[in-house]
Amino acid sequence: QSQLSQALNGLSDRAKEAKEFLVQLRNMVQQIQENSVEFEACLVAQCDALIDALNRRKAQLLSRVNKEHEHKLKVVRDQISHCTVKLRQTTGLMEYCLEVIKENDPSGFLQISDALIRRVHLTEDQWGKGTLTPRMTTDFDLNLDNAPLLQSIHQLDFVQMKVSSPVPAPPILQLEECCTHNNSATLSWKQPPLSTVQVEGYILELDDGNGGPFREVYVGKETMCTVDGLHFNSTYSARVKAFNKSGVSPYSKTLVLQTSEDTQSEEQTLPFPVPLERSQLRRMSPFSSTLNLQPSFSGRSYFELRSSAHQLSLHSSLQSLNSAGCNFETQGTPYSQLGKFDIKKMVAVAWFSFDPSSAHADIIFSNDNLTVTCNSYDDRVVLGKTGFSKGLHYWELSIDRYDNHPDPAFGVARIDVLKDAMLGKDDKAWAITEGGITKGATVGVLLDLTRRTLTFSINEDQQGPVAFENLEGLFFPAVSLNRNVQVTLHTGLPVPEFYASRSAMP
Repeated sequence: QSQLSQALNGLSDRAKEAKEFLVQLRNMVQQIQENSVEFEACLVAQCDALIDALNRRKAQLLSRVNKEHEHKLKVVRDQISHCTVKLRQTTGLMEYCLEVIKENDPSGFLQISDALIRRVHLTEDQWGKGTLTPRMTTDFDLNLDNAPLLQSIHQLDFVQMKVSSPVPAPPILQLEECCTHNNSATLSWKQPPLSTVQVEGYILELDDGNGGPFREVYVGKETMCTVDGLHFNSTYSARVKAFNKSGVSPYSKTLVLQTSEDTQSEEQTLPFPVPLERSQLRRMSPFSSTLNLQPSFSGRSYFELRSSAHQLSLHSSLQSLNSAGCNFETQGTPYSQLGKFDIKKMVAVAWFSFDPSSAHADIIFSNDNLTVTCNSYDDRVVLGKTGFSKGLHYWELSIDRYDNHPDPAFGVARIDVLKDAMLGKDDKAWAITEGGITKGATVGVLLDLTRRTLTFSINEDQQGPVAFENLEGLFFPAVSLNRNVQVTLHTGLPVPEFYASRSAMP
């Protein structure tokens, strides 16, 4: 019994070790599945980068083909023009000679015959060798050598990674540079200070603002990204991870961000003090690992993800960076003197400027893209940089220059509105054209997407009842103007009294 008991004890230890080993193997199964998903994402990103590079090269080669095409056409057309002129001269000379041959007066004929004979010979010599030969061939003397690239593509394969090569450490979110601005969120991160592992890129993920699943919004080498086109007054969770040839790091700590309010409320106050002036803010104490960021002012990014509807596209941006959150101190204003500000008394919910990337090429920008004019006598359209799909929004446009004709137009538009016609000429814009405005006037635009209406005012005087109703979708502030007009945009303004009092009525 004693021997059997001892043997069972040893067997029991082995069974316990086997159970622990099975747990380890099951964890490996889960890890393999996760690593497979991450590896596929990295592979897709690398292949997409190659495809993008090939598309860029294709565009460059097509540009060379187009230049060759234009050159050939120019040479042939010049030769056609030159030959046509000479043929016309030759034909005229022939017709004149035929008339001279018909001359019945011998003395008159003899007076001009020698000169005509010399002119005919001279004209014939001008049609010498090569004159009637094309100067340009119709063939394109270009041959694309794609064999090396095709060979490289066929040789594209995985390189066996060394087992000793570690995966990167989880990135650290730089909370002092993370902020929100209107419906945009700026994230910044870095590698741990003592980390020596090489990093090839980062993957930034964001949820849908309603606690839904995370999705990738950026893959690349940069360590700062601004995601634009988010919903106003929504809470988003963000996280980031690093990757190299060995694999993908664990996620960073999750950061929770709150986008700006899109409506104004008399009862709501900010949980932290904000001065009426847009002062620089600096942090007094560090954030916790999971943090709620309140609305901030403009943020800087090296890359910006702009969205319209459900599509995101990457493009460069460079803005000024002010961070915002909890426990702030303003430069020159003690914390204790600020108190809490009622939102209705504060400056503005949404700050934005005109958008050069979507404007007509004839639009001229100045004053940090807040002032626009045009170098054409025809109407040209420019949109605001921020689109609205819900909430209450008000902005004004001051008339800096106006020569009375033709009239500018003000309102809202879809992103794909016609840019070379007066605002409102198509079905993708809602605007008014006011001939009664003068230099120095102020036009107010009130977009209420809760009531789905659009209202206008001039010098704080409402222009009639509601101008447009039943508005639904994504709308951008819009203006159409020509070289006789210059306007300046003013945003972040409280709702005017005439509308605020009407909204308060039952």
